[in-house]
Formats: sequence, C-alpha cells, structure tokens
Amino acid sequence: MFHYTVETTKTIEQAIEALTENLKAEKFGVLWRLDMKAKLHEKGVEFNMPYEILEVCNPVEAKRVLSEDALVGYFLPCKLAVYVENGTTKIGMPKPTALIGLAENDALMSIASDIEKRLTACVDKSI
Repeated sequence: MFHYTVETTKTIEQAIEALTENLKAEKFGVLWRLDMKAKLHEKGVEFNMPYEILEVCNPVEAKRVLSEDALVGYFLPCKLAVYVENGTTKIGMPKPTALIGLAENDALMSIASDIEKRLTACVDKSI
C-alpha cells in the first residue's frame, strides 16, 4: 500500500494542531498548509469535503536525501493530508518508502524507512 491513513474522533482543526505539535518533536516543520476546499472555491469550483494538505520538512533529513540523489527533491517536501470523509476525520500520508523505492537506491531506502517510522509515529500520536 502506498499510503498510511488513520481515523480520529478529533475535528480537522484539533487533528492538525496535534499533528503540528507532534511533528515539531521530530524536528519537522510545517512549511505550508493548503485548504483545498477554500482554494477550489476561490477558483470557482465547488468542493464540499474539508481537506487540508500540510507540506512538512526536516531540514537535516532533506539535506541527507538530496545529497544522496538530487532527483529525490521531486518527492519533497513530505505531504500529510487531514480531511473529513463521511463524517470521519482522517490523517494520512504517502509512505516515504513507497516514493523513495522508485529511486532504487538502498541508502535512500534506509533513510526513507527511518523518516516513515517517525512520521507514522507523529500521525499515531495525533489521533
């Protein structure tokens, strides 16, 4: 499976707040937050699902993977989605190992595995 997704009883805002704090503990900062519902509405497209995308980065890890292979920048920064589907708040992300696996580099896979464990732990602590 290319993604890791969990459900929570928190509101979307509560989930994002918890996630942001848990990411800080792992030295990941939120670089950007996109409210898809609002952005699409701004463009004249109706989309009623609350859907937020967070782009996050740990600068030390970014340097490590980019130093190994500059093409990995195509996968950066890491994305996490927080959305409400059928009345349930979900938090999810594409697995870094699934993305980095495309580069076919064992050193990168080791780094991606570590990052995936840390991000997954942040998501789990946020539910």
